[in-house]
Amino acid sequence: MKLHNLIKSTEGTYNVLRTNVSEEDILKMARSITASKMRKGAKFTRPDAVKDYLLSHHREDEREKFGVILLDSQHRVISKEIVFEGTINAAPVYPREVVKLVLAQNAAALIIFHNHPSGVNEPSMADKRVTERLKEALSTIDVPLLDHFIVGADSVMSFAERGLI
Repeated sequence: MKLHNLIKSTEGTYNVLRTNVSEEDILKMARSITASKMRKGAKFTRPDAVKDYLLSHHREDEREKFGVILLDSQHRVISKEIVFEGTINAAPVYPREVVKLVLAQNAAALIIFHNHPSGVNEPSMADKRVTERLKEALSTIDVPLLDHFIVGADSVMSFAERGLI
């Protein structure tokens, strides 16, 4: 389904101009809606907005991908980048490269995320270690690490919500 078949009628409601809509069409529309919420300048005021976006865009990734959401001082999106890509169960993460990206884009805060192709969004010891290493590296340039999200098959886990950050 093309998005011209989707008309926004009021805030949060849409009219579909065709009666037969497949599940794939609905998923494409959902990805489009969540992508529009992640656009440059969008402000993150709640973790659920980030979770919805990440779940719709990274739940089906077959390789582990590690990404960052760079934010300005008002927590508005500067950009979202996939920084590292790995195998089915691991992606290398180099704090130096993340810090270089933060400085290059003049970010004031950072959210990190990665997916687990296994579908299980529980953090491993390696996930916890990389979070700590990044938090320490970012503290040297006065940029707070706000959260680390792990995308599973059906949900997204937040380090901040679990008190792990």
